Amino acid sequence: MFLGEDLLAWLVLAFGGAMFVGNVAAVVKPRETPREEGELTQAPKVRSVAMAILGLAAAVWATITLLSSG
Repeated sequence: MFLGEDLLAWLVLAFGGAMFVGNVAAVVKPRETPREEGELTQAPKVRSVAMAILGLAAAVWATITLLSSG
């Protein structure tokens, strides 16, 4: 198969991990000043936490899939 048999699981692991880390970082350490006019100074907490949980769930699922398919 093109790029390996477990390509989908590796992609889900990468995107899920990035979603988790990015959203947690946005909540923990927000920017000091906005870059543009009208930009938020802090990330919306509820949405960021929800997306972090979704990313963590995807990363855990992908990890379990990769470990069980070996």
